[in-house]
Formats: sequence, C-alpha cells, structure tokens
Amino acid sequence: MPRKILALVSEPISADVLKNAVGGEEAEQAEVLVVAPALNDSKVRFWASDPDGSIERAQEVADESVERMNEEGLDAAGDTGESDPLLALQDALATFEADEIVLCTRPGGELNWLEDGVVEEVRARFERPVRHIEIG
Repeated sequence: MPRKILALVSEPISADVLKNAVGGEEAEQAEVLVVAPALNDSKVRFWASDPDGSIERAQEVADESVERMNEEGLDAAGDTGESDPLLALQDALATFEADEIVLCTRPGGELNWLEDGVVEEVRARFERPVRHIEIG
C-alpha cells in the first residue's frame, strides 16, 4: 500500500518541492493529496465575509500543484480547504488517512503561517510526522 502524504500549500508547488521535503523515491511511490486553504488575502474580504475570491484562488493553487506533480510522475489529487489551515488539515484528514503532513510556506510572505504558530500547532495536534519546507 503506498504511503499517503498530505501537502498543505498556500502557493502552487512542483514535484521537486515535495521530493525535497520527503525524498525523491518516497514522493514517487506515494499517494499525494494537495490541500490549499482558502486563505483570506485581504482584511476587507475577511470582514465582508466574501470568500469567493479566496476559494477561487485556493482552487487555482490546488489545480496547478496537482498538474505539475502529475506531469512529473507523482500520483496527486487536490482539494481546497477552510481558511484556517488547521481546520483545512483536520477536514482533509477525516477522509484521507495521511501517513505524513508536509507544510509548504513562503518565507516572510503576507500569509506567513509561521507567525501564527501553525507549524508548531500542527506538530502538537496531529499524531503523524510533520515536515515543514519554505518555498520561494
């Protein structure tokens, strides 16, 4: 049975990013689920409760990541998730029993999950290996 990897991403990633995080052979033999949270990219949108733009952006991120991975030989599928990365992970894990979680963040970006302590919270909350890789 192939290893299952859940990749939580805020930007599109390639197979190389995942291979760097978990190892080339490991990634090539895994079943990958890419989840892109519908992150609110503006405070106005958040307060106006207008998630459409965020959901659309998350779908684009998931689709582009899956397309890149599939083109490079990985078995990947994609989905969007809640705006809260922790809820997005929790929801995805309810239907995808991941053996490992890979968090892909951008260093110093506007949507920097590290500032919110998300990486540490994921490690504390979910009982599986968690890898963190910065992209960009």
